[in-house]
Amino acid sequence: MKLSAYSDDLFRVLMHAALRSPERVTVAEVAGTFGLPCHHVAKVVRDLSHNGLIATHRGDGGGFTLGRPAERIRLGDIVRLREEGEELLTCTNREERQCRLFPACRLKVVLAEAVAAFFAVLDHYSLADLLKPPSRLRSVLGLCRNRPQNTLD
Repeated sequence: MKLSAYSDDLFRVLMHAALRSPERVTVAEVAGTFGLPCHHVAKVVRDLSHNGLIATHRGDGGGFTLGRPAERIRLGDIVRLREEGEELLTCTNREERQCRLFPACRLKVVLAEAVAAFFAVLDHYSLADLLKPPSRLRSVLGLCRNRPQNTLD
């Protein structure tokens, strides 16, 4: 299974916010860190906010923070935001006619089982699991810290 670039960006935004937690992060900061357009990052932030994974803050000192602790954000929940409705296989041909094998084929059933296993593994891990060790990730991203360390360290 291949994840979309959008799903990758969901992870990047959440990881950045978690590494900066409890400080607020701005769209411009994330866009600059990963070389993404600000309008695209704003869309990702909006989707994450609508799903309760981040909390947005308006006005002076605005930006966003994690919506809940990184330990409580399951990787499967992140991927499901974008990928869950995607089928690995459609049982139609290029003319949108049903495949001749459909009445007897079990391939779609087997692939559905594989996708369920894929999500079961993702549900086993949290956002916090991706951040170990956080100091190394902060260094790679140039996120210097001048404050007391959070619970991820």
